[in-house]
Amino acid sequence: MQLGFVSAILAELSLDDVLAFAAAEGFACVELMCWPVGAAERKYAGVTHVDVNGLTKAGADDIRAACDRHGVSISGLGYYPNMLDPDPRVAEAASAHFKKLITAAPLLGLNTVNGFVGRDWTKSVDDNWPRFLEVWKPIVRLAEEQGVRIGIENCPMLFTRDEWPGGKNLLTTPAIWRRAFADIGSPALGLNYDPSHFALQDMDPLSPLAEFKDRLFHLHAKDVKIDRAALDEVGRFDFPLRWHQPRIPGYGEIDWARFMGEVQRVGYDGPVCIEVEDDTFGKSVAGRQRALRVARNMLAPYIG
Repeated sequence: MQLGFVSAILAELSLDDVLAFAAAEGFACVELMCWPVGAAERKYAGVTHVDVNGLTKAGADDIRAACDRHGVSISGLGYYPNMLDPDPRVAEAASAHFKKLITAAPLLGLNTVNGFVGRDWTKSVDDNWPRFLEVWKPIVRLAEEQGVRIGIENCPMLFTRDEWPGGKNLLTTPAIWRRAFADIGSPALGLNYDPSHFALQDMDPLSPLAEFKDRLFHLHAKDVKIDRAALDEVGRFDFPLRWHQPRIPGYGEIDWARFMGEVQRVGYDGPVCIEVEDDTFGKSVAGRQRALRVARNMLAPYIG
């Protein structure tokens, strides 16, 4: 396995500065964010460390040379919009940009791009399903043609009033994964597995690993702390931001020794990228860099 981090947390830094920080701190890889250049619509979005719009072979060669110079690899390209947004203009723009990541990946010598499936949060899973297949079968077909795998993160994107009641990402549970993998019918669709989203849903983050070991394309390392006192007051059907807090690995609910042990037991040998959404270290670049160091120190013994 290779220990890295998600570049979204260092939005203020240039690509070269991100790679220099990764090298100085002993990280092997970085998942590079590829949002369209412009203002972000939500926290941790809108970060562009690789601009895939019009990426040329020469531009890709420059990025690869920078990685070689710093001795840091790219674990994958990341873009996490809602490709099933009920506004067709939003959904179509997101899908078009995601396809650019797929065609950019081979130029960079990569075979993995990560994102969300998306969801119309006002509808049930069943009511979303025909549109999911309509939108995603062509995306997966393009990935197959490019020799690229798509890792879908299992985040429910259900935290605030704007995402209520269904959340903005469809592929959040093993039951839905089985259905999606069967109906899409391609080995190019898999998972960017984040155990914190199982802890949030009161699910076991270890139990799906063996069944879906062949679909584990990428792994996010993030933790979550459940505020039991708050949960006792408002209940699990209230907005999750009222009773949970994102934390770095080791500061929340997940038993990382057991989790990493099971990850290794099922044969996963890919990137493990720390995702920082933990404001307890502060909101400055220095605070977020410190969070990455602390999380690195906790996870490094399990990587070897």
